Amino acid sequence: MRSFFTPSLFLLFSLITGCSLITLPYDVTKGVINGTVCIVKGTYELTAGTAKVLYKIGEFTYEVVRAPADWALTHEEIETIDGLPAKEAIRQGRVKDSVYTVNGKTYYPMSFEAAQNYSDEGIASWYGDETIRKNGNMTANGEVFNPGGLTAAHKYLPLPIHAKVTSIENGRSVVVRVNDRGPFPCADNPGSGDRIIDLSAGAARKLGFYEKGTTKVSVEVVRLAKGHNP
Repeated sequence: MRSFFTPSLFLLFSLITGCSLITLPYDVTKGVINGTVCIVKGTYELTAGTAKVLYKIGEFTYEVVRAPADWALTHEEIETIDGLPAKEAIRQGRVKDSVYTVNGKTYYPMSFEAAQNYSDEGIASWYGDETIRKNGNMTANGEVFNPGGLTAAHKYLPLPIHAKVTSIENGRSVVVRVNDRGPFPCADNPGSGDRIIDLSAGAARKLGFYEKGTTKVSVEVVRLAKGHNP
C-alpha cells in the first residue's frame, strides 16, 4: 500500500469548558489525500478505492469509512445540498457548511470559524438502530453510518467537526464526530426537530441515556490548534 504520510507533527487539542482552556498534547500524522488531513493518533488505510481513517481523541476511538455511492442517506428527506441533489453534492465534496433543504425548509449551517465558539444546551436524542435492518447508510457528508460508533447529527454545525457532549443529568461526557444532519421534525413527532443533537446509539450508551431515549445535554465544539514539533 502506498504511503501518504509526512513526519509526525504536534497538535494541541483544546477543549473549551466555560472560561477555561485545556490544552492536551497529541501526536499527529499529516497526510495528503484529496487535500490536507490531520489525524489525531491515526492512520489511513486505502482498500479498493475506499479511504478508511482510524484515530483516537483521548479515550475515544473513531473509525471513518467512505460510504458506497449507492447507499441510502440516513436522512433521505434531505433534498438538496448547496443547490445540488444531495448525493451529487456529497460526490463533489460540497457539504461542509453548505446550505441544504429538508422537506422544503432551508437550513443555513454556520461556518467553521463561527463554529469554534459554539456551545448550547438542550435535548439530545439518539438514532440509528433502524438502519441495522438495512444494507448500510450514508451520513450527510458521505461517511458510513455506524450506530455503535461515536458520531452525531446536527442541523447547523459544519461537517465534519468534533463536539463534547455532556449529560446534565449525570455529568458524563463524550467527544463525538459530527458527520450528519438532523434531528428533523417527523410526521408522528413534530417536536423532534426541536432537539439540538442526535447521537449514535454508541454515544447514547456512553452518556447513559440509551434506554431513556432523550436527555438534557450541553454541547461544545472541540477546538483543534496546530502547534510545533515536540
